[in-house]
Amino acid sequence: MTADKPSLFVPRLRFPEFEDGPRWNELPLSSASDLNPPNEGLPESFIYIDLESVKNGILVERREIARDTAPSRAQRLLRRKDIIYQTVRPYQRNNLLFDIDDGYEYVASTGYAQLRAHGCPEFLYQLVHTDSFVNSVLAQCTGSNYPAINSSDLASIYVALPQNPEQQKIADCLGSLDDLMAAEGWKLQALRQHKQGLMQQLFPQPGETVPRLRFPEFQDAPDWKIGPCRDIAEVLPGYGFPDKFQGNKKGQYPFYKVSDISHAVEKGQRYISEANNYIDSDALDEIRGKPVPAGTIIFAKIGEAIRSNRRVVTTTSAVIDNNTAGVKAIKTKSADEFLFYLWSNVSLIDHAGGVVPAVSKSALENVPLCYPSDPKEQQRIADCLSTLDDQIGVQARKLDTLKQHKQGLLQKLFPSFEG
Repeated sequence: MTADKPSLFVPRLRFPEFEDGPRWNELPLSSASDLNPPNEGLPESFIYIDLESVKNGILVERREIARDTAPSRAQRLLRRKDIIYQTVRPYQRNNLLFDIDDGYEYVASTGYAQLRAHGCPEFLYQLVHTDSFVNSVLAQCTGSNYPAINSSDLASIYVALPQNPEQQKIADCLGSLDDLMAAEGWKLQALRQHKQGLMQQLFPQPGETVPRLRFPEFQDAPDWKIGPCRDIAEVLPGYGFPDKFQGNKKGQYPFYKVSDISHAVEKGQRYISEANNYIDSDALDEIRGKPVPAGTIIFAKIGEAIRSNRRVVTTTSAVIDNNTAGVKAIKTKSADEFLFYLWSNVSLIDHAGGVVPAVSKSALENVPLCYPSDPKEQQRIADCLSTLDDQIGVQARKLDTLKQHKQGLLQKLFPSFEG
């Protein structure tokens, strides 16, 4: 593979056998594929694919429904090698190359555009994930919270295509990388499932005071204690973030929001050290707040983010948003690392109230916790789970590196329409 000079309709990186080949053809997406091809009607039952069913190019949820009870959005009857393109929040790139032959019929939601490629479908699938294409789509989107593009605007977006042999070569290269990422992704999922199962064994089930799996040296130890959170931890509040500090990249204190927590967890991190916004100590008077200390477990306390049970531990003093809260272990009763795993085992949705789920400071202080009184047993549990978390972090970073490598390769193997 050799590098070429950047040029419109010629990629920067081209395989040797095509480096002297013709420039790529410019054409609208509607000329490269059949967009939302008609069908003769839906089958009596089918697997329904909605916008939550696809993550990172993988069908993660299969739900068979009857035609008579299907939602009105179930309209895209799929054929093998069809592409379904997410038209709502397309920046998420949760698209699918449909290649399943298991005897079931599959129907996608109208939240997707259905593309039936005229050339190599695997190539077109890779093309719609390039930054150039996604940015062109976003430029045509309407709406701010849920940007979306309609089918006619999508059809008019221009793409560049080489001849079929070059399409297939690029598709094979990127497809091999996709296969590797899928394998590493399954490993990551297996580690996470193992951790989830282990936590269910290491912590007592509801109504019980002894875990089903206990380390040998603690087999004869007393039952675990049950008490409100305030017995072993202090609940720390968050504060409103003034708009004028939005975008500050420097400051004494990181100002953590729910999005920062989610980003750290998605990267396989249990400690958080970077934020999208920072403030200085003189701004604390303005928000009438004070920082939480290092070692505080922070999490969402309002909105649907509560359901995700995402928690991270601060590595430095930090300020937290008023949509979040923190818990800090009382040194004589617990340790931060054990409290992290204990608190991660709590579902806050069970303690939320209101139309928009929210957990008050009082409710957090009264969350019942079950824990061993012996700090050595606490530490043994924390050491076991942190070792597993380290493995999960390594695997998550490995997968993230592969994703970044592929994204960089995409930008070189496809010409850019930007500019």
